[in-house]
Amino acid sequence: MNDYIAYCGLDCEACEARLATVNNDNELRIKVAKEWSKLNGVEITPEMINCSGCRIPGAKTVYCDSLCPIRLCAREKQMETCGGCQGVESCEKVGAIIGNNPDARRRLKNIGNV
Repeated sequence: MNDYIAYCGLDCEACEARLATVNNDNELRIKVAKEWSKLNGVEITPEMINCSGCRIPGAKTVYCDSLCPIRLCAREKQMETCGGCQGVESCEKVGAIIGNNPDARRRLKNIGNV
């Protein structure tokens, strides 16, 4: 399985925060921080934009590391991704992602129970 597929099915490999991290691209960090601040209604600084991917060792954004309810749940259940969870179809946590992102749903379906 691709280690860059997030617990929720998103593709960390394509995530701009990860791209800014691996390419040490400060202009991209500034862009992402501005977009995420507006999207989430909180101040996110460029210094916060460091992430290697949510399922692999390395840097994580504060949200991905300790606030994401999907990541926290999957790690607690020792699941590789939400695709392996029997309750994925009725899960409110991952439902917000897979309900609006057909690619994430497809990735999880290819992995397990979706």
